[in-house]
Amino acid sequence: MRRTTGAAAVLGTAAGALLLSGCAAVDLPLAGVRAGADGTPYALIRPCGDDRYQGLSLDGWASAAQDGPATTGWDVKGERSGDAGFPLFSPPERWRARHRGAQKLLPGHHYTLSFGHYITGDSYNGIADFSAEDVEKLRPGQVWADGRVMSLGEFEKLAEDSC
Repeated sequence: MRRTTGAAAVLGTAAGALLLSGCAAVDLPLAGVRAGADGTPYALIRPCGDDRYQGLSLDGWASAAQDGPATTGWDVKGERSGDAGFPLFSPPERWRARHRGAQKLLPGHHYTLSFGHYITGDSYNGIADFSAEDVEKLRPGQVWADGRVMSLGEFEKLAEDSC
């Protein structure tokens, strides 16, 4: 899985701290992408309860360039809390996201939407992996999460049960 340099540094630091403490963050289906009424893709972020999270990012790269760097997406510095939903390529302005490359789904690209909550013994990553084609097939109200299509209600239950 690829990360931008900034996201990799945050995740690397957290992973190092967890390794030293003997714990590892688990990957949970707490992130997803839904289709809006007009077909616009939206990011969904569902941390457990009121947990704070960091390393929020969207990384995209050409599927054929598996070893290349992320060429599209964004990342957000600092901590956030609470559920979030926003157009996939437009995080809330107050978050001051750093954008890179084209800010739209690109054909033949793979994407990872992710964030992390790092507390010794209770660490997790919220991750959604998808392709542009996966998202383009969604009908309004459907969500791509956990490697499959589901309803918004199913995603909310999946996220809640994962915590």
